[in-house]
Amino acid sequence: MTKSGSQYFLASDTIVPMDIKNRILEILEKTHLMSLATKDAEGLWVSDVIFIFDEGLNLYWMSDPDVRHSKTIQANEEVAGTITASIHSKQPNLGIQFSGVAKKIDGPRYDLALKHLKKRGHLEPKEEDDVLQGDSWYQLTPTKIDLIDEENFGYEKRNLTL
Repeated sequence: MTKSGSQYFLASDTIVPMDIKNRILEILEKTHLMSLATKDAEGLWVSDVIFIFDEGLNLYWMSDPDVRHSKTIQANEEVAGTITASIHSKQPNLGIQFSGVAKKIDGPRYDLALKHLKKRGHLEPKEEDDVLQGDSWYQLTPTKIDLIDEENFGYEKRNLTL
C-alpha cells in the first residue's frame, strides 16, 4: 500500500512503516542469481553469478579469476547490478538495483562455501573439500541500493544509501 510516497505497507490489517533493509534482505533470501555489471577498457560487461549474502548486505560469489568480470574487478572495483525476485509477466515487479565496490577474497572460505552450496540445494561439503576448484571468492559491498517493490510502492523506488 502506498500513501503519498510514504513507506507503508499493510500487514495483518495494520499499517506499519516498512523497513527497507529488511525488505531487501527478504529479496536476497528468496533469490540466487545476480546480474553483475563491470567496466573495462573494452566497455561495459554484464555477467550472471549465483550469490549469497550477509546481514550487512554484502554479496559473495565464486568465479574463475580468468574470466572478464573477475579480471575487470582487479583493475576497477566499481560495479553495479540487479537482482530480480519477480518471475512472471503479470507479477508485480520486485527486486533491487545497486552500485558498490567489489574485490577478490583470498582463501577457500569454508563458511561461504557452506552457505553457497546450501542455498543451491547441494549437500554440505566437508571442510577439506576443494569447493572452489580453481575459482575464487568475490565480495561486493554496496554503497547504494534501490528497492523496486511495485506491490507496496508502485513505480516509486525506495533508496538505501550505505
